[in-house]
Amino acid sequence: MSNFVQSLRLWFAPERIREDGDTPDYRFSLANERTFLAWLRTALALIGGGFAVDQFLPDLRWGWRIGLALALLAAGVLCSLRAVNHWVRCERAMRRGEDLPASRFPTVLSLVVAVVAVAMVVVVLFGWEG
Repeated sequence: MSNFVQSLRLWFAPERIREDGDTPDYRFSLANERTFLAWLRTALALIGGGFAVDQFLPDLRWGWRIGLALALLAAGVLCSLRAVNHWVRCERAMRRGEDLPASRFPTVLSLVVAVVAVAMVVVVLFGWEG
């Protein structure tokens, strides 16, 4: 069974993680959970920002409004999915005594947010009607 499928199963049955390796210090598991919750807060903020752009900027040209809103909404969805995947991967690594997994996702998310922010700066500088 592939590593991805195994990780995906653990999303819905996290108690099965206990079958793998040894129980780590609880402080590390709780820190992993706090990181997961921080990623979820970030996802909620991105989703809220996407809805805000769509609902509160009606004078913004349709293509800009929809593009910016969809970029923020997609980033929020990806962030929430990545949060649970990262939690599972880190928990398994800690139980196995392995190095924590590296991730490129923070860089990708930062770039998406930066691109949306630059687009918003362009909209503010050159006006709503473009």
